[in-house]
Parts: sequence; structure tokens; C-alpha cells
Amino acid sequence: MKVIICGAGIAGLALAQRLHALGAAVVVVERAPGPRTQGYMIDFFGPGYDAAEAMGVLPRIRELGHHVEEMTYRDRHGRRRSGMRFARFAKIVDGRLISIMRPDLERALRDHVPAGVEIRHATTVTGIDNRADGVTVILTDGTTIDADLLVGADGIHSTVRDQTFGPERRFLRHLGFHTAAYSFDDPDVHAQVAGQFCLTDTVDRQMGFYGLHGERVAVFTVHRTADPTLPADPRAAIRREYGTLGWVAPRALAACPPPEHVYYDQVAQIDMPAWTRDRVTLIGDAAHAVSLLAGQGASLGITGAYVLAEHLSHAKTIETALDGYERTLRPVVTDKQQVARNGTRWFIPATTTQLHIRRAALKLARVPVIDRYVAAALAGKSTGIIDRPLGPASPAMT
Repeated sequence: MKVIICGAGIAGLALAQRLHALGAAVVVVERAPGPRTQGYMIDFFGPGYDAAEAMGVLPRIRELGHHVEEMTYRDRHGRRRSGMRFARFAKIVDGRLISIMRPDLERALRDHVPAGVEIRHATTVTGIDNRADGVTVILTDGTTIDADLLVGADGIHSTVRDQTFGPERRFLRHLGFHTAAYSFDDPDVHAQVAGQFCLTDTVDRQMGFYGLHGERVAVFTVHRTADPTLPADPRAAIRREYGTLGWVAPRALAACPPPEHVYYDQVAQIDMPAWTRDRVTLIGDAAHAVSLLAGQGASLGITGAYVLAEHLSHAKTIETALDGYERTLRPVVTDKQQVARNGTRWFIPATTTQLHIRRAALKLARVPVIDRYVAAALAGKSTGIIDRPLGPASPAMT
């Protein structure tokens, strides 16, 4: 079996590694000229953690992870208003939790992609001839590739999805926020946030700060807006939206790098009635972005890659495999998307009343039994899909 993967992000790299291990010939194309460095800190847990362990990638992810003692909310003077110890949340998920920068998670997966997988950077898809018995893909480098399957793993603004299923506006659900991420060096700010995930205790907008290695500080921002249109100058937009915040925010805003070094996007979900059409299928954010409010986008990207590869390796036909992949994963995705939509008021309070309710909820989270309820509200239902047996392997992969 020959598979083309469009996108060398988390989902695409995980799928490439797994498909190659199962005997498929794999070509990965990626629009970016090289590995991306922008991104924010994520808490990696859930079914993706199980998949990474099964794939042998987990030790490298642990190696690149960061130790976080506590999540805290701070007022404009830097005073702690509420928070939660990470050890408590980690205990609720049986210790299977790693805090890691999103680019470092990609790096861990890239380190485990075998040399036999061809990766072409600065290349993407310009044409797709999608048939019931195969697919022909035209690339920007002028080459044409015939394959058994094309997988769109090219993110929420997927080119493969646009060309196969129609324009993005049909499937994108704007959740009412914009988000950004960048990093900078500052020893004073680093000393104040080291070992913590510090969030501003604010209404309608929020900045988060994490101390990385050395004196580097990672910044995460999110603010309410009904307009999904992205600004022409992300740095100017960030400084404008968060300029009224106190504590270390002014130093972080002053250190914001040029737009090309800033990750900036709307907070949105992708909601599609089907992820497959003939010999083209989608995984990760291209198929089902859950948004950063759900907190498990990267985990689901790896999960989807693992589930798709397993179905392809066990099913008698590609069509059966693609159907099984979607039937297995869709209920999990539906749950995580609902968790995100339910959690918008918790994540970014719209009023001071909601802000006080969040503070009270975090205090209650220290109480046994209630802490599990709070964690379930944040994480959604647990799944066991990585451990589900699929039956004997199929010879179709080779």
C-alpha cells in the first residue's frame, strides 16, 4: 500500500511512523520549509498518551517535557487568586500527563519517523484526482504521485479538505476567541513564573506564562471576539488587546517578536458529516479540530493516526478500514468538542461573577470526589480505544 500524507505536523508524523512500521510505503508533503517553531505549551494526556506509548515515542516526549508544579491565576499585581496543583490533576489521570511545548511534541514524533519515509518540505497539494480505486496527487514541486490513499493531516485550514470536500466555511465553527503564542527571554519574568503555568485572573482576555529552559518564557494569549477575521499585524493586535493587563504582561508585550515568529489564529472547531470521500481521508485538526478549549487536540491527532493505521493494517479493504476508523474515533471527538463548547465560560469568564465562580470551583477542586468531577469536566470521558483488538493483520499493507 502506498499512502501520501499532506502535513508534517503532529497527526501527520504520527501516521507516517505508524504506517511505515506496519509495512506501507509513505510520502509526506509539508507546505512549510522546515519544522515549525511556533506554538504553545500543552498538557499531553488521554488516548494520545496511550497511542504514543504503544508507538514507542513516549520516552522521548517525557525527555522534552517540562515540570510544572501548579497552575495559578494571578491578579494585576501578581498575587495568587486561585489555582490547582498539577500533581492533583495528574493523579486523577493516573499520572499519565506530560506538559510539553507543541513544537517539541512534533520534534519527538519526527525523531521517530524512520529514514524510509520520504518527507518533502516546501511542498503541498495543488490537484487531486480522487477515484474509487486510488488517487493521483499533483504537487507544487511539479511531480505527480499515484497512491492507494491520500490523508489530509494539514490542520484546521486544510488544503486537502478544501479540494476534496469544499470550502472551509462549510465546516468551521468559530467559538468566539482569538489566540496567540510566542516566546521571549527575560530573567526577571522567568524567575516569577518558573515551575508554574501562570494565568491572568481576568475577564474576556487572558495571558498565560510558563518558564522554559534557561531564561526563556513562553506566552499564551486568548481573548473574546465575535469577528473570526485575523489581523494583518498579529503583534500590533496582541499589544492592543492585552495592553491593559498588569503584572508581567507589559514586559511580555514589549518583547513580542515580529509577526512571522508569532502563532496567531482564531479558536474554532471543524465539524464534518464525514471524514472520507473515496480514497481521500482526513485526520487531526483537518477532520475534527476540537479547539484549544478542549485541551486534547494534539492527543486526538496522535490517536486518530494510530487508529487509522491499525484499521488499515487489519481490514480486508481500504474502504472497510476507513469506515472503521471513523466509527471508532467519531464518538470520542464528539465528546471532546462538546467539552470545549461547555467550557467557554470556565476558560475565559465573560463577567466578574463568572470569574468568582471559577475561583470557588478551583477551591472545591481540592476536595476528594469533587476533584474528580472537576477533572472530568475539563478532560471529558475516558476512552479505551487504543486497546481495542481489531483482529488479524491484513496483507494489504505491503
